Amino acid sequence: MSSETEKRKCVAAVKIRGTISAPLEVRKTLLMLNLKRNNHAVLIDDRPSFLGMLKTAQNFITWGEVSKETITALLKTSGRLAGNKKLTDAYAQKIGYKSLEELADAIFSCKVDYWRLPNIQPFFRLHPPSKGFKGKIKKSHASGGELGYRGEKINDLLTRMI
Repeated sequence: MSSETEKRKCVAAVKIRGTISAPLEVRKTLLMLNLKRNNHAVLIDDRPSFLGMLKTAQNFITWGEVSKETITALLKTSGRLAGNKKLTDAYAQKIGYKSLEELADAIFSCKVDYWRLPNIQPFFRLHPPSKGFKGKIKKSHASGGELGYRGEKINDLLTRMI
């Protein structure tokens, strides 16, 4: 089990298109990922089950491997507890970590799943990206758009959305 967790990477997924005319399978997949609204993001790992869900919804979301610095910034600015209270170092100490940076390190190394933490909102509410999206939101990232897999470039998008 420990060798599996060492191989896994933390992935961020952001919903960037509405789902009014989306197929039912895609809408259910987005609900399972806790991506209910545009500009919401989630932190997951790259298990085959999650990757299959991302492939199913690839025409409505973008995703990629996120860095430790971006996870720390997400937790500090957009992390929320139940009741829409800010995420603080006191909460991190309550669940067994010294600070939010140490919690971000554990999330980055896939030792803990963010969405399984107690009394926490499993998603991040983000702003639209500053200076807008760089491409069309109806094309894949590979063909000059914004959708689908983007690798390390997800960090640039997330920093513009924080």
